[in-house]
Amino acid sequence: MATTPARVVESRGVTLAVGFGVLAAFLFASAASLQQQAAQRHQVDDGPHRRTDVFVGLVRLIRRLVREPLWLIGWVTNLGGFGAQAIALRFGSVALVQPLLVTQLLFALPMAAAWQRRRPGRRDWTAAILICGGLVTFFAVRGIAPQDGEPNRTHLLLGCIVAAAAVLLILPLSEGRPRLVRATMIAIAAGICYAVSAAMIKLTTDDLLARGVLATARDWPGYVLAASTLSGLVLGQGALAAGSLPSAVAAMSITNPVASYLLGVYAFAVEPPNTAAALVGLAAAGALIAFGAIGLAHSPLVRTPRAVLS
Repeated sequence: MATTPARVVESRGVTLAVGFGVLAAFLFASAASLQQQAAQRHQVDDGPHRRTDVFVGLVRLIRRLVREPLWLIGWVTNLGGFGAQAIALRFGSVALVQPLLVTQLLFALPMAAAWQRRRPGRRDWTAAILICGGLVTFFAVRGIAPQDGEPNRTHLLLGCIVAAAAVLLILPLSEGRPRLVRATMIAIAAGICYAVSAAMIKLTTDDLLARGVLATARDWPGYVLAASTLSGLVLGQGALAAGSLPSAVAAMSITNPVASYLLGVYAFAVEPPNTAAALVGLAAAGALIAFGAIGLAHSPLVRTPRAVLS
């Protein structure tokens, strides 16, 4: 029996990683759409008076949301997204898979339009085209999308500490801000948590297959995965309650791949772009995606959120 060439195996792995990554993005956008509608029934108050109010308010919000059937359906859909993401990360690197989650914006846009019974405008479609162009550039230019690498646990732990410090700094600074700014800052914190979760999913999945359940249960990455995922879910609900769907998804889905890309290069020993063409391609892809995200963030669908459901 002929041996399958390594390049063909690698190509199949990338195809599976991309396919499941896009599926995860669709499920995450669907979950956000459902949970945002439930969360806006329990909008967080503006302008809390104490530094701890942002944490207490988010916990109280989750306690109310777990009694909402629509939110629970979104939560189950979110679990499906994490499953698809785990499969994608099994076949591709964190720095390769996570940028695909930007496609949540493309799914979130028609969903927000459907909830509001409005049609996306020309600016919305232009922004969507920019995001698609950025993703095409990211995957088409050789040397931009890093392949799999071996994890460096020391670097990974340091990256997790830096991420936790950033989240703990952002949340108090979000207090007293206008609603849209506050929602964006909370969503950025959630995106950082999801980036850490992606790295932990990658490491934990590999450990489960290589070392077994007991060895993985005795190791620290699984517990960091639980903490970062729970934190991301709580912060994500706070962002969805304080703002509209595309703005919250935009902040999370941009922060997530950027933080994941940096963490993947630093902690998983993946090869960063090292040629002029790759660096130019990476800059162009980042600019296209950023301009597209900004365009969606200024869409009338974002600026005029649907009324809270009765």
